[in-house]
Amino acid sequence: MAKYLMLKHYKMAPEYMQYTPMEEWTPGEVDAHIGYMNDFAARLKETGEFVDSQALSPEGSFVRFDGEGRPPVTDGPFPETKDLIAGWMVIDVESYDRALELAGELSAAPGAGGEPIREWLELRPFMGVTPCTTD
Repeated sequence: MAKYLMLKHYKMAPEYMQYTPMEEWTPGEVDAHIGYMNDFAARLKETGEFVDSQALSPEGSFVRFDGEGRPPVTDGPFPETKDLIAGWMVIDVESYDRALELAGELSAAPGAGGEPIREWLELRPFMGVTPCTTD
């Protein structure tokens, strides 16, 4: 088994993704989207592939150390929408191919009008894990 992080980007540049922003969805569409993700997580709990997940607030800042005795340097709120992360899920799966399959499925969560939003998910193995492939 290998653990992977599936990072949900809130927005991407328009050339990568065309969709109606969540703040323009109806309450029913938001409920359907969240319900899809909860059902997805529940299925992974049953198969033993779910580790953890969390939604994130759209607010945030970049912070870095600026030297002894100095306050941290901040930049933000996030300067570009591509930097917004909506949430994450950690999975523990048999192979990289299974991780790809699950990321693709999660990307199909419904959005406005019930259509799959085809959201970009960043898929990363945890450090020290060599992804298994079938190629």
